Amino acid sequence: MDYNSMNIKNKFNHIAKASLIAAGLLFLNNAPVWAQAKKITPETGSKQPAPAPQGLAKIEPAPEKEDDFYKLISLPVPEDIILEVGGMATLPDGSLAVCTRRGEVWLVSNPAISGNARPTFKRFAYGLHEPLGLAYKDGDIYVTQRSELTRLRDSDGDGQADSYDKIYSWPLSGNYHEYSYGPTFLPNGNMLVTLNVGWSNSLGHGVSLVPWRGWALEITPDGQMIPFAMGMRSPAGYGFNGAGDFFYTENQGDWVGSGRITHVEKGDFVGNAESLRWTSLPGSPIRLKPEGVPNTGEPLYDVAKRVPELKAPAVWLPHGILGISTSGLLNDNTKGKFGPFQNQLFVGDQGQSKIMRVDLEKVKGEYQGVVFPFREGFSSGILRQVWGNDGSMFVGMTSRGWSSTGKELFSLQRLVWTGKTPFEMKTVRAMPDGFEIEFTHPVDKATAANPASYKVTGFNYKYHANYGSPVINNAGCPIRGVVVSEDGRKVRLAVDALRLGYIHEITAEGIKSNNGRPLLHNVGYYTLNNLPDGEKLTLTASTAGHDHAAMVAAARKPAPQKAAPATNAKSAASSTATRTTAKRLTSPPAAWNGEADYTINIGTKPGLKFEPSQFQVKAGSKVKVVFINDDDMLHNFVVVMPGTAIQVGEQAMKLGLEGQQKNYIPNTDKVLYHTILLQPNTTETIYFTAPDKPGEYTYVCTVPGHFYVMQGTMKVVGR
Repeated sequence: MDYNSMNIKNKFNHIAKASLIAAGLLFLNNAPVWAQAKKITPETGSKQPAPAPQGLAKIEPAPEKEDDFYKLISLPVPEDIILEVGGMATLPDGSLAVCTRRGEVWLVSNPAISGNARPTFKRFAYGLHEPLGLAYKDGDIYVTQRSELTRLRDSDGDGQADSYDKIYSWPLSGNYHEYSYGPTFLPNGNMLVTLNVGWSNSLGHGVSLVPWRGWALEITPDGQMIPFAMGMRSPAGYGFNGAGDFFYTENQGDWVGSGRITHVEKGDFVGNAESLRWTSLPGSPIRLKPEGVPNTGEPLYDVAKRVPELKAPAVWLPHGILGISTSGLLNDNTKGKFGPFQNQLFVGDQGQSKIMRVDLEKVKGEYQGVVFPFREGFSSGILRQVWGNDGSMFVGMTSRGWSSTGKELFSLQRLVWTGKTPFEMKTVRAMPDGFEIEFTHPVDKATAANPASYKVTGFNYKYHANYGSPVINNAGCPIRGVVVSEDGRKVRLAVDALRLGYIHEITAEGIKSNNGRPLLHNVGYYTLNNLPDGEKLTLTASTAGHDHAAMVAAARKPAPQKAAPATNAKSAASSTATRTTAKRLTSPPAAWNGEADYTINIGTKPGLKFEPSQFQVKAGSKVKVVFINDDDMLHNFVVVMPGTAIQVGEQAMKLGLEGQQKNYIPNTDKVLYHTILLQPNTTETIYFTAPDKPGEYTYVCTVPGHFYVMQGTMKVVGR
């Protein structure tokens, strides 16, 4: 090996340098010295990388983590304060106002803690009815209680509210699901509040039992109410984008196949038909009735073509992949203090304790855009986010009754940008013939120009009165060509078989940065409502290694679909219910002569719990389990080997777009027995022979996010 070519005499002696190289410890520009060395080839006279020494493997840099770029800092909360965050606002002095589900408002001073500093907490107000939103304006704090928009005023400046003034109130039926959110101040000085529909266990779907449930209401400072928009199921997140347009976030449920973000303007109907019961009341901007909404199971975008009042979402968040309970919405107006994502939206998820990143664009007058994973690992269920004066993000959390992957019952955390920019897809934009991906760092042009580095899949959800939806109509979208920009920051994809109203999963697993780093997150989901006008790519030759005609034909071939479970209150019958396997028998084996040794009735309780949480059977006995999903969300019942519940649940998450179609049952020998995925207020009976080996076997709901907490124990004892 010729070390003279390395020109290292001015820094190290030859022997010391060689030792470091041999040990693999000396790197230049993130690469081993041997990779930086150059040699002259006699054929070309150009400099080429010297070959690696024999027996010396190139050491890859350690994988980057979200924590390398965005740090989580937990704010210590005094033990006597139950800070189940319902709403937050940043005050002019940098302190936080926080309302809690227990009906209190706290002022948190010095929230941007560092070193040994601790924030201070002072109670500003109490006795409120589960406020789930808070705003500050002109020295006053406004909160939305279950039935009222209230102004809290500190007249004497002692840091405590002296007056609790009703601005406007609305009816309540007493239904537990009638949550209320807001307010959000509009540019005209009025406020918007958003109201949940209720929930009926007997009907198995949402209900609007009193006026304006499922609506957004505009309220003037002097207490006048203007009905604004309708069709909301659980509008927990709300806010404005950089252009000043109002958006809200929605949770999966009846009429809602998956989480989504919708641009809301006055008079919009955004999907849930129950709210239309009140369109005949004075002030309603439309007259559409529930029976005017087709319950066909077509994609929402297609139904909106026939129902002009219905508005399609701007962005869908695939259920179980990018959250299960979409929550707070926050526009990045920090002018670079939080990283390179100015005017993008950060969207929280309560069930999976994480935040997604959304970038919107307007095409032909309508919003659409892309959503990416952003940051996981929060300590409880995210409900609210606000910016601190320093550009860090404060995240307020709660999980009582709404269990989350974060194990704490409540939490207040601060998310801080480290100053390092991750290698990410910064955004995706629609093009007349595909998509353009922009990256935060220049790409390696060799990997970026290779069509095999990408994969595009289109899919959708059913728009129907059932709870949620499996993925439907999923099919590949062949990549016809790739063009990389001169600066390496953008890649243009020519993509066939795109469909309007569909979500398009765009993966870029093969992409590397120009210094060899993989993407921190290699997938995004683009909701395509319109194709822009403009020039299409001119491709002079078909992409090498791709049978384009065959790929187009395959993409156009309809994918086989499984029917969704029916919503009959006494049966969860579906196309899958007629098929039984050894792990799912829906009728007793003939050898049982119709008799079981044990009949176990399993129900659900609020907070993602089974009822009962345990039962006991003898080894080898004949067991009949009647699983009754009397909750307001989807569940299954899965018996797994001891100690494997989390492992099986994580495998269910990896099913991705096929998860709900496959009832979130992964193909693993760790699964012993299971039901299908049940709609609310449905039931299924399964039969199995208990394991011969005594032990404590776990039963679990494997729906993403549920499996961390929704577990019980089947104790198998000796005969």
